[in-house]
Amino acid sequence: MGLSVQNLSRISIGKDMIQNQAHELQSLIQSKDKRNFSNTKFIAITSGKGGVGKSSISANLAYCLWKLKKRVAIFDADIGLANLDLIFGVKTQKNILHALRGEVSFQEIIYPIEEGLYLIPGDNGEEILKYAHSGIFERFLQESDILDSIDYMIIDTGAGIGGITQGFLNASDMLIVVTMPDPSALTDAYATIKLNAKMRNEIFMILNMVKSQRESQMVFDRIVTLAKKNIPALTLQNLGFIEQSQVVAKAVRSRELFVKAEPLSAVSGEIQHIAQGVVMKLEQNMLNSPQKQRFADFWRRVLGYI
Repeated sequence: MGLSVQNLSRISIGKDMIQNQAHELQSLIQSKDKRNFSNTKFIAITSGKGGVGKSSISANLAYCLWKLKKRVAIFDADIGLANLDLIFGVKTQKNILHALRGEVSFQEIIYPIEEGLYLIPGDNGEEILKYAHSGIFERFLQESDILDSIDYMIIDTGAGIGGITQGFLNASDMLIVVTMPDPSALTDAYATIKLNAKMRNEIFMILNMVKSQRESQMVFDRIVTLAKKNIPALTLQNLGFIEQSQVVAKAVRSRELFVKAEPLSAVSGEIQHIAQGVVMKLEQNMLNSPQKQRFADFWRRVLGYI
């Protein structure tokens, strides 16, 4: 029995997708070769509890940074609840654990979303740590130099604290805590802030699912008042807010980026404003204390904190 026109069409689309991914990875390799140093900035995005929209914000922020002409990678480190592949609409068959085991090359776990925007799927944190002091891990770090041309890497961590998640938070250049105006979410967010204040003197916040800018500011002011009383050395910065919106709800149901589906919506404007704030802050820090750092350096810092 011959192939139907529909099946032939699917095969053609599949081949085109593979060719596009190969082309985009080749572009990444070439851009790495043109740069004789790496100055990647690592942005950890976390929350005190699940269900506050952290991964959606991470994905949409990554896309906005890419639209600002930055080369961006996003590492799905939400162990056990990894879903960035669904949000970006890509199929990921292999992840970082397969690379650590030596089953695939590091290049094979980099999934292009756009040319200059890449997803790296994660896996169980405890499993990853099993390979931390092996020869395979060193080879993995050497192979990761393919990412040396990346400007920003977003680490979408698991909610809560402890283990390898805390290592990601400690090792990052910028820590963003996402929360929402819910009593339990705010309590958990404050606990996360208080713990991480032991390692850094500046933490950033994004208020999600708020009714208005006024509510966002009121919630943030309450957290700041509490922090000043108990953590006087800490500076809390409000990066912005995301309002409750049917645009976001629809994008979540459709498994797509709201900033891409509805770029002119109010919530897209809000996440774009947040992205601009992130770039401004990190570039200012880079001028004040320039240093070369790579994905391999980041992983070594993570392990040093565990």
